[in-house]
Amino acid sequence: MSGKLSGKVAIVTGGAGGFGKGIAQKFKEEGAEVIIADFVEEAGQKTSTELKCEFVKCNVTSRQDWEAVLKLADEKFGRLDYVINNAGTTYRNKPTGEVTEEDFDKVFNVNVKSIYYSANVIVPYMQKKGNGGSFVNIASTAGLRPRGGLTWYNASKAAVINGTKSMAVEYAKDKIRFNSVCPVVGLGTGLTDFFLGKPENEKTFMATIPLGRGSTPKDVANACAFLCGEDFLTGIEIPVDGGRCV
Repeated sequence: MSGKLSGKVAIVTGGAGGFGKGIAQKFKEEGAEVIIADFVEEAGQKTSTELKCEFVKCNVTSRQDWEAVLKLADEKFGRLDYVINNAGTTYRNKPTGEVTEEDFDKVFNVNVKSIYYSANVIVPYMQKKGNGGSFVNIASTAGLRPRGGLTWYNASKAAVINGTKSMAVEYAKDKIRFNSVCPVVGLGTGLTDFFLGKPENEKTFMATIPLGRGSTPKDVANACAFLCGEDFLTGIEIPVDGGRCV
């Protein structure tokens, strides 16, 4: 590994498993200190022990929990360089008319409001420190090339991409960068069946990806590390999709 993130400190939300665990592992390999923020305490503790990370129980839809994560970073390391907003959710693929208000609120609170809180709590800290920083927000190919059946999930991820671009412009003067990563349906994550509707749809969907498979935690982690390590990239979205969006 290059060690290009040595001396840096990162927060990874939803870091207990799936893409988040892959991101945390990659950042540790590249020399960063990592704080895993996840609401599943047992899994989060297990992953943090395995990867030698810090862990804090966190509901990403709570401003107070974001303040607690920042407090840990400042007290433990005296700095915070990277925020990887990986925590996300969806509802099961279904006709738009069947989406409940609860479904709608859940995807916008977890997928969008969490990023609002992260920026509102952490950007002022980074501005005060004066060292710049990098936010990487995990969006989705659904925000770039939406399809029916997940309308409001798609819309939430489009909001992530748009909000990320807007903040990239606004905070460039502070050397705080904002980018997004857009995975296609992941392999072996807890939400795969929700996206596909039912397991037997997997083969059909994978046939629509030119490289023939879904995204892995390693694929997503490599993109996140790349964005954090390159200080001239801001306001972009990287599809990690095997050609799906072409």
